[in-house]
Amino acid sequence: MLRTDMWIAFWVVVLGALFVDLAVVNKHKGKVTVRNALVMVLCWVGLALAFGAAVYFTLGSVKAVEYLTAYVVEYSLSVDNMFVFIIIFSYFAIPAENQPTVLLWGVLGAVVMRFIFIFAGIKLINAFSWMMFVFGAILIFTAVKMLVNRGGNFNPGENIAFKIIKKIFPFKEDYRGGNFFTVENGRRFATPLLAAVAVVEVTDLIFAVDSIPAVLSITRDTFIVYTSNIFAVIGLRSLYFLLNGMADKFPYLKYGIAAILAFVGVKMIVANWFHISTPLSLGVVVGILLLPIAASYIFPPKNIKA
Repeated sequence: MLRTDMWIAFWVVVLGALFVDLAVVNKHKGKVTVRNALVMVLCWVGLALAFGAAVYFTLGSVKAVEYLTAYVVEYSLSVDNMFVFIIIFSYFAIPAENQPTVLLWGVLGAVVMRFIFIFAGIKLINAFSWMMFVFGAILIFTAVKMLVNRGGNFNPGENIAFKIIKKIFPFKEDYRGGNFFTVENGRRFATPLLAAVAVVEVTDLIFAVDSIPAVLSITRDTFIVYTSNIFAVIGLRSLYFLLNGMADKFPYLKYGIAAILAFVGVKMIVANWFHISTPLSLGVVVGILLLPIAASYIFPPKNIKA
């Protein structure tokens, strides 16, 4: 009964918060200052922590620590997503007033895809224990790829979704307000806004392949995995506007994110022989995340491209 009540409370809170966020961002027409974005990010984090407190009082301290650890892992991985979104918006030259629309569709798509991936991932792990090794290897491979890739190889124009849209619809290079399609001389054309949403959705799908195994390394409790994941995802619109104004201030952050992926990957692989407790995992993840942030301030690089 408690689980049912918590599921209901979760959806009421999430839908209400999304409505408020939509109203606030749309009020600014996409031109959100770093200060306003920071306030919105803190509100989303505060809401997630408040829900974590509810988990503590209803499900106990063990589940609360699992929730908090999963949330921190997912939120830290989301930072890398946002840097990719900045590249996508720059490539398609998305006007500021249209950026919230693309982000909203990206968030909604992520909510649906995470739901599918989480339940599928848990089913796979429960049915085939060796899937833990597969998921762990995926995370370690991704971590290595992040370290090797200096950040300039992502090209939205090569995205499969963009190529499919260009094959299906005639494509217009200019924007027509907030429309995905425009009609000229009886012909329907796709606008760059539709292409941007499609690329964001496919990018979300790719990131889910990394982030879901990372959270499953912490717990297989469907409620904890999904709620922590969604609380991290739904605040991404605000996080985007914050990072868009501060992208150059944390050049070492991607190394910390890669280290987190590597840590949780190793944790999954060695789980059958060596147990790493959830509180210890939380401490390691937070410590890894804080190190590159502190290093960015203490040793600001002059010519390093993050």
